[in-house]
Parts: sequence; C-alpha cells; structure tokens
Amino acid sequence: MQLIFYGADKEVTGSCHCLRVNGKKILIDCGLQQGYDEVDNHRLPFYATQIDYVLVTHAHIDHSGRLPLLVKNGYEGKIFATEATCRLLSIMLRDSAHIQEMDAINQNRKGKRAGKELQEPIYTVEDAQETVTRLQPSEYGEVIELCEGVKFRFTDAGHLLGSSSIEMWLTENGVTKKIVFSGDIGNDNQPIIRNPQYINEADFIVMESTYGDREHEKADDYVSVLGDIFNKTFSAGGNVVIPSFAVGRTQELLYYIREIKERNLVKCNPDFPVYVDSPLAAEATKIYSGNLDGYADEETASVIKSGFEPIKFTNLNICESVEESKALNEDNVPKVIISSSGMCEAGRIRHHLKHNLWRPECAVVFVGYQANGTLGRILLDGAEKVKMFGEEIAVKSHIYNFRWTFGTCGFFRTYKMDSSV
Repeated sequence: MQLIFYGADKEVTGSCHCLRVNGKKILIDCGLQQGYDEVDNHRLPFYATQIDYVLVTHAHIDHSGRLPLLVKNGYEGKIFATEATCRLLSIMLRDSAHIQEMDAINQNRKGKRAGKELQEPIYTVEDAQETVTRLQPSEYGEVIELCEGVKFRFTDAGHLLGSSSIEMWLTENGVTKKIVFSGDIGNDNQPIIRNPQYINEADFIVMESTYGDREHEKADDYVSVLGDIFNKTFSAGGNVVIPSFAVGRTQELLYYIREIKERNLVKCNPDFPVYVDSPLAAEATKIYSGNLDGYADEETASVIKSGFEPIKFTNLNICESVEESKALNEDNVPKVIISSSGMCEAGRIRHHLKHNLWRPECAVVFVGYQANGTLGRILLDGAEKVKMFGEEIAVKSHIYNFRWTFGTCGFFRTYKMDSSV
C-alpha cells in the first residue's frame, strides 16, 4: 500500500491524493489549485490513463475542478460521489469549463498583441459534459466494494450539500488497514445541512485543517452582525457587496437573510432588496430548494415538509443576464449584491467591486476563506488601491471579514512520493 499526495499538502487548495493497493490506483479528489497555490493547472502530476478509480469528497472546485482535465487526458473509469454531490458537480464543472474557455480567449486576445503563442483552455465544456457522464451516485452509509481488497463508505461531513468523509478498508497481502479522508469538515448547527457525522476509528487519517487553529462564532451572532452591517450601510445610502461561493455559501447567506428580515433587524428598510448575481448560484439554489431527503437537517426537513421555503423571502431577485447584472450598478437604491467568485478572481463580482469599492458609504463583506494572492486577500490585507480592468480603483468602502467557515483544507505531510504513477 502507498499513499501519495498530489495536492493540498503544504498548501491549501488543489486536493488530490492517490492510493496504490493491489495494483490499482485510486484517486481521492482532483481539485484546481487557486491563488498562490496555483502552479500549472494545465498539467496533472500523474498519467490519467493509469488511474483506475476516482472518489470525490464534495463538489467544491478546489476538490473537483480538474476532473474534466483527468477525463480529457484519458481517464475512462467511474467517478464515485454522493448523489447530491453528483447533482452539484453537473452544474459546477460545466461552469468551471466555461470560465476556462473565457480565460483562454481573454489571454489569447492579449497574447496575440504581444506575439505570444496561443493558449488552450485547461478543459472545455465538452470535456466537462463527458465527465458528468462518468459520475456514479452513491448513498451515505452504503459500503461499496470498489475492487479486490478495497471497500469504501461515504459519511456526511456537514460541509456542503452532499459533502462526505470517505472511510476506506484496504486489504493487501492478508493485512487490512482502515484509512479515512476527512474532506472538508463543516461546523455544527449550520443551516440546511446536517451536522458532521462522527467516525470512531481508523488506522490512518488524512485530515484537512485550514481552520484548525481558530474558534468560530455562534450562528445567532452571524444574523445579528449581518443585520447591523446592512442597517448601517443602507442608512448611509450604500450597497452591501458580498463575494460569495455560488454553491453552499450563497444558500447559507439566503437562509440568514431570511431570518434577518423575519426578525426585522434592518430598521431603516425592513424589506431591503437582495440580488443574487450568479447564474451558477441560481442553479445551485434550485438544487438546495429541491428534494433534500437524506441531506437536510431535522429543522430544515421539517419546515420543507410544512411547505415553507427556508432560503426564499420577499424582494429576493435572481440576475440571469449580463444586462440585469450591469443594471445593478446603475440603480441608486441601497441593496445587497451577492455574486461570485468568492475570492474575487473572476466573474461578475469584479464589476460590482469596481463600482462600489471607491464609495465610502458602501460595504464589502467577505464570508469565506481568501487564498493568498487573490484579490479578496489583497483587500482583506488593507490595500488602499487595487487595479481592475486596467483601471486603478481606490478602496474607500468598509471591508468586513465575516469569518464563518465551511470546513477545512490542507494537509501537511507526505508519506511517500512516486513519480511513476
């Protein structure tokens, strides 16, 4: 048996681990590297054709974003994940592929003027669509025999809809060992999804631990603090811009904003408008509003059965088109704008920041981890000016770091490297 780390060791993003057992090579996650971690996402550090099976802990791109590259490079096997993770991957991988294609077009437009060689996207929408056909939905608690001497089970990690820790039983040469890949572990009492489920024993644990050195606030505090920020900003005539990951974090925000409105915490404008400006977030919200049997916590399951929708409220607006997105910055009514990407590296959020960062009456609220090297981290580190779309933008708005977290990333130790895989 060998355990090899190809990502998220001595770094935060790009989770990718490989088990070698009984002559088979099993990949656990295959994520994109982001921020300072990014070296070259175009290349895999192993031969895709030599991988026999793939297991995925959850749908976030830093754990799944290179699956289409794996398929593009020749992987022909199945990709095992929970049923909810498969649903989310079907939209997230296609969205990621679209971003790769657009990035390549933009880079080539600039590179052509500089006499540089044309760049191919990391993968295409066609590659992502082919990847989706390889997904093999599984249920929590189901013990699956993957191949000779290898069994596994998905256990709810409470991090994202469908997220899991993976328990694996490996038997080789008459010796059986149990290894657990934690995935990203969520906090207790998060809205919508269940608490993480305990795993009581293992011989080896691969534990991801970005947030392992801090304590988190209680959920009640989030609602009150967000309400205070909204009230202060709207009273000054400004917008609240929230860079948010489209899947998971946006739906949690909607849950909390519904509660803010129900408790009438924003006195200056109790029915303030909220705009979700992300086609991916809109698609994910449909999944979160659908059948959550086996995934929702007891409270959410109960209110859904009663006909109540926990992430919908009055004056919630979904921006589908680019024209609708642009119109938000031409409208003077104070509002909440939730847009991706969560680290401000791409997408519509950059346009909203361009139009709001220089306004002292506005606020930017970060609600997730900001990797080193990203625009989000630069703003959190106190930059007075940033350059966006070739223009220097003064940072005059209030910057809030709202540190509730999903879970963890990053593992620090390599057992054995083998470049032949």
